[in-house]
Amino acid sequence: MGSPAADEDLPQVLIIRNPPAFTIDGEEQFTSPKFRFLKAFESTLPPHDFLAARARSVRAMLASGGAVVDARVLQFLPELRLIVTTTAGLNQLDLPECRRRGIRIANAGDVYSADVADCAVGLLIDVLRKISASNRYVKQGFWASKGDYPLGSKQLRGKRIGIVGLGRIGYQVAKRLEAFGCSIAYNSRKAKPGVSYPFYQTVQELAAKSDALVLCCGLTEQTRHLINKEVLAALGKDGVIVNIARGGVIDEKEMVRCLMEGEIAGAGLDVFENEPDAPKELMELDNVVMSPHCAVFTRESLLDVARLVVGNLEAFFSNEPLLSEYEDD
Repeated sequence: MGSPAADEDLPQVLIIRNPPAFTIDGEEQFTSPKFRFLKAFESTLPPHDFLAARARSVRAMLASGGAVVDARVLQFLPELRLIVTTTAGLNQLDLPECRRRGIRIANAGDVYSADVADCAVGLLIDVLRKISASNRYVKQGFWASKGDYPLGSKQLRGKRIGIVGLGRIGYQVAKRLEAFGCSIAYNSRKAKPGVSYPFYQTVQELAAKSDALVLCCGLTEQTRHLINKEVLAALGKDGVIVNIARGGVIDEKEMVRCLMEGEIAGAGLDVFENEPDAPKELMELDNVVMSPHCAVFTRESLLDVARLVVGNLEAFFSNEPLLSEYEDD
């Protein structure tokens, strides 16, 4: 990327925490002749000391999902004008403080939507058809010793699916499940123009009319513990919940209780409230399928997000429109 002297003249982009897609197959993906990275995660200094000493003049920042950027961090970055994230969700950012400081945000946009939608459908099928549970049954030798796996699977065809958050991901989940013969309804902040699916004003109303809820909304103060005792009761003992949004959207303790006591039928969970810790009570439940917050992590999507991040940063430093600027509505 040029000589060391030339590199020193390039604008710096701060990274506090190494993002998952930064290196793929041993090669750094976020390379560009238009900027260089200031890598706080490689420093021996405490993060705030590093920011105070090295980052005061930084105008752009790359933030991964695990890097919290709040007022305490932003106070060290008076010249910051852009945050580019490797995530679609932005709950790691203090959005009001960013707005107050005039900081623009570019997120992952639609890059992950297809892969996350695929994962959501996969979790739903797994829970209903007990694929993971029956896999364990075979591998533990129980098929031979105990006979056929106990009947208990449910078909996906014809199920009423309630989607919470009909954004990019939610819409792709809906289209996939339509192909399975499911009927779709949804709840969002407001009804979507041009969408034919039935809209419910509250999640509780949606749950009462659904066999399964698929959570696709962002985590905000308004959606934290949106799925509470009342919603789970409305979903009922035959209902299934799938969460590929954020763990905090569900009151996790209440969900665990409902699963343990049979008040809902099952759950497919890619996210949890206190990651990387998942509730130990769920570990042995055959009606619960869990994955380690990896719905977005395909090789293809990580390569795509690397290209998008570089494109956004190059556009910023060239005074061109951002490729995926977040508009807070």
